[in-house]
Amino acid sequence: MRLLNRYVIRQLTISTVYTLLALISLYAFFDVMGEINHVGDGSYSTLKMLQYVLLLVPGHAYELMPLAVLVGALVCLSQMVNHSELVVIKTSGISLANIISMLLQFGLIFAVLAILIGEFVVPNSGSYAEQFRLNARQNTISSGKSGIWLKQGQDIINVADMLPDGTLKNINIYRHDTQFHLSETIHADVATLDLGARTQQAAPWHMRNVMRTELLKEHTRISHDARLDWPVSINQQLLNVLLVEPEQMSITELSTYIQHLKDNHQQTKRYELAWWRKLAYPLACLVMALVALAFTPQQGRHGNMGLKLFAGVCLGLCFHFAGRLFGFTSQLYGVPVIIAAFLPTILFLLLAVFLIRQQEKR
Repeated sequence: MRLLNRYVIRQLTISTVYTLLALISLYAFFDVMGEINHVGDGSYSTLKMLQYVLLLVPGHAYELMPLAVLVGALVCLSQMVNHSELVVIKTSGISLANIISMLLQFGLIFAVLAILIGEFVVPNSGSYAEQFRLNARQNTISSGKSGIWLKQGQDIINVADMLPDGTLKNINIYRHDTQFHLSETIHADVATLDLGARTQQAAPWHMRNVMRTELLKEHTRISHDARLDWPVSINQQLLNVLLVEPEQMSITELSTYIQHLKDNHQQTKRYELAWWRKLAYPLACLVMALVALAFTPQQGRHGNMGLKLFAGVCLGLCFHFAGRLFGFTSQLYGVPVIIAAFLPTILFLLLAVFLIRQQEKR
């Protein structure tokens, strides 16, 4: 039994890995097509464009994991039916419960993989990809562990972090004279952009808790300001290099930011939805494994094998886009976020159970 269990799980895993690689390659091709027109902007060469596309791969892998599980399992199980392996397994005394157990173990592998990628890889690779891209396309930007560095005239500006609502944190401005000698440093704990000027060339930053240090010839002068408006000719796109989308944040980061929004009496629905979807997404890998079993033909000689395989793939694509649709529904019509996050997975689970029971009755 253990030998059979390992064999089935290994075959399912290999097929799913190949499927995932194929889907990632397709997405990477579309990424290349979308970026190729920008090659030549600044120092954005073909090599750097390919590096940027490569940095997007973990995000695509996480997003496509349930679909890959469904398609990979469908292909593998259909091949096993075609070679009569599944028939032999059933006639040798292996019950439906045992087969479902194998599929759930297989789905658990990719559920754990989705958790690891979504929590530890995507939050870093996604933000770094945008930093890398803008750094290559616009020569005035330098990125690193301390955030991004921007140059405006004689000023060098460092922004350590940017929250999803556009709030800037830990800003340092280094002012220089015409000989490029350091003349003044400005540090602000928090800064916000003028909402009316976000799309304009000059967007004033409203900085709070500001400390200014002027370097005079014989001494320094330090002053503190509760608020300081600073004119900065840096557009919103450049600042978005630090903008982390909710779907790319880890559960810990989402929890922290949701609490921050609540403390400031701001809307949290979008981030709560992303938080719950982080919990529901790995379960989708288990459900897709059962859906694959439900759409697997019972006999290889049936002429509807290709049709059922196609229907299963289409169903996987429906699930892939259903999550986004329910997310929009939650924000537009006030559907509770936990329902919007789990409902697609629950619906597909009920469909899989129903179809498997129907197959057994035959």
